Amino acid sequence: MDACIALMQTTMIAVSEGRATIPPRSVVKVSGDGMMGVMPGYLAEPDCFGIKLLSLFPSNSAAGYSSHLGLVLLFEPVHGLPVAMMDAAEITAIRTAAVSGLATRLLARQDAGDLAILGAGEQAHSHLAAMLAVRKIRRVRVWSRTHLSAKAFAATAGEQHGIEIEPLEGVRETVEGADLICTVTMAKTPILSADWVAPGAHLNVAGASRPNVAEIDTDLVLTSRYFVDFRDSAHNEAAEYIAAIKAGLITPDHILGEIGEVANGTRPGRVAAGDITLFRSLGVAPEDLATAHYLLEQARAKGVGQTVEF
Repeated sequence: MDACIALMQTTMIAVSEGRATIPPRSVVKVSGDGMMGVMPGYLAEPDCFGIKLLSLFPSNSAAGYSSHLGLVLLFEPVHGLPVAMMDAAEITAIRTAAVSGLATRLLARQDAGDLAILGAGEQAHSHLAAMLAVRKIRRVRVWSRTHLSAKAFAATAGEQHGIEIEPLEGVRETVEGADLICTVTMAKTPILSADWVAPGAHLNVAGASRPNVAEIDTDLVLTSRYFVDFRDSAHNEAAEYIAAIKAGLITPDHILGEIGEVANGTRPGRVAAGDITLFRSLGVAPEDLATAHYLLEQARAKGVGQTVEF
């Protein structure tokens, strides 16, 4: 996680400085409640390009599968040869949380350590690891729509990290007084109200990435210092932001910056201890490409993986 957070800082700065090509992601509805996402892109640092092909099946957890399954295909920039094919689920899990870790490092109060996690799936596990990497966590609470899932997460993640995790039954009691909040749910309508968020808190909103689903209410957009990973993605996919724009409650200037702009010092982050800062994570292809490139280098150095000649 430490290595990925450092990698995401370089990557998000490259995104904000225009050293990446990020077409809009394409989403295709398939059988049942499933979807397929296609995310192509180019990254100048490190120089590579590729595509992530990802299926999203929200009910997969009941069968023991990740909700996000697929492949990342990486190409080299000299001749355009495909050089790697990797598990998209693992890459998505770590890079998403690592960007939230970067945002927390840049935006949260230095003394923040009371963590509330909404959601108990794969991203809850990776976000806990990311928060532990960037802040000294003194308390952890978790909520899930299914309380048994919250209890299972508390037991498993608590043992893994050697910490006590409190599984709670309501969103409001889970976030009460928390100064770090991560929302990583499959919620289709808002589960988190601005009234429940303490002054000075930092939020990573990472669970909803379609323009018709939202984890947080519009008031939380209005009352927070609102940051994004990539402006174009927010304009197209951040449902709570889009709703506030359409209602005439805010203008595009409400986005105070991309996290890469905060990282390179061109935009201020938190300006007062009582600010509520919010990082809206939607995910962009350069995050996958940078992670895949790093993993390929590590695999080559360690002699792991399978090589196919063609």
